[in-house]
Amino acid sequence: MSAPRKLFIKTYGCQMNVYDSERMAEALGASGYVTTERAEDADMILLNTCHIREKASEKVFSELGRLKPLKAANPDLKIGVAGCVAQAEGAEILRRAPVVDLVVGPQTYHRLPAMEAEIRKGKRALDTDFPAEDKFDHLPRTRPKRGPTAFLTVQEGCDKFCAFCVVPYTRGAEVSRPADRLLGEARDLVERGVREITLLGQNVNAYHGAGPDGDWSLARLVRELARIDGLERIRYTTSHPNDMSDDLIAAHGEEAKLMPYLHLPVQSGSDRILKAMNRKHTADSYLRLIERLRRARPDLLLSGDFIVGFPVETEADFQATMALVRAVNYGQAYSFKYSARPGTPAAERPQLPTEVLDDRLQRLQALLSDQQRAAQEAMVGREVGVLFEKPGRMPGQMVGKSDHLHAVHVTAPDQAAGDIRRVRITASAANSLAGELV
Repeated sequence: MSAPRKLFIKTYGCQMNVYDSERMAEALGASGYVTTERAEDADMILLNTCHIREKASEKVFSELGRLKPLKAANPDLKIGVAGCVAQAEGAEILRRAPVVDLVVGPQTYHRLPAMEAEIRKGKRALDTDFPAEDKFDHLPRTRPKRGPTAFLTVQEGCDKFCAFCVVPYTRGAEVSRPADRLLGEARDLVERGVREITLLGQNVNAYHGAGPDGDWSLARLVRELARIDGLERIRYTTSHPNDMSDDLIAAHGEEAKLMPYLHLPVQSGSDRILKAMNRKHTADSYLRLIERLRRARPDLLLSGDFIVGFPVETEADFQATMALVRAVNYGQAYSFKYSARPGTPAAERPQLPTEVLDDRLQRLQALLSDQQRAAQEAMVGREVGVLFEKPGRMPGQMVGKSDHLHAVHVTAPDQAAGDIRRVRITASAANSLAGELV
């Protein structure tokens, strides 16, 4: 019996890519591959790419350049590019990077076993279709033991067409998976040791999957998932303000298993910029939405996304963003300088000077860091639930996540991954909390 071939996957970007990388590993596992943590040991290397961050394509080509020596030393090594950069660049990757054997888009990775068979014959493979079949139906069903947390993709694609975003072009239109399949996958995950599931989607709260009695909303799906014995925590990301429905807001106050943490990107506090971004909400409508959410769940910790330096943004527009941040008081947030994405409407507009983007981002991040630090310090002395995920660096230490998604370090030598315990927070560090068992 021949030894299994080794697969190394490097994952870029978002949580959905983490989920997709797991599915790619499962698909290639059916062809005899096992995963390895070292690219140097691999028979196949896959770069699962993301097109959200700045200069994504250039970074992928740079990484391919760094892989050339491995290919030279091992001509049988196969190298593939997957994900959104693969979808956007397609055949250009094969043209510019001779080391690449296959290019596969995010909607066709279920075809990896057939593509792998082709490249083993010395051919190069390209598949960036938007197939009619549901890729999830064609993935193998494996049942290895899982850690206590897992991602579950419930929705893909986006119909919003924000002026800065490539997702509608690389992931396609909004598609929601049927509710019964999601419930079945969730039950399977719980049987394999999972206690917390994060529901994923490019626009997850636009979920409208077919159920036995008509289309289900995300709120309905959450409520049904909450009935699964052994599933103790539910989260979801990423959301759009325009799809935060009444029933989903109510679920935050009524479902104990839905954790008090919400990532709700706003991008800007200026109505003029929001209109230019094609966001279709206003700063005021966003703030009123936050008020409703906090009435439903007073201890809700909010996270957001911000883009500074969008074309035509003035200092007054930027100050409107700063005012919104102060009004919301985020517990966590992500902020970025605007960078043009080829093919998007905003890429054709006049760009602001780099020094302006750098200055605004520095000021915004300083404010957001102050808010995050204050939110963490406010947790000191409180008791929270912590789901332990793995051992810490210190002997007897366990690391887990609080209800509010804070990383928490606890001396707990008798606890194991998957245990949920009450913890009193004793200290706050830069990006984590320390606590003791109650």
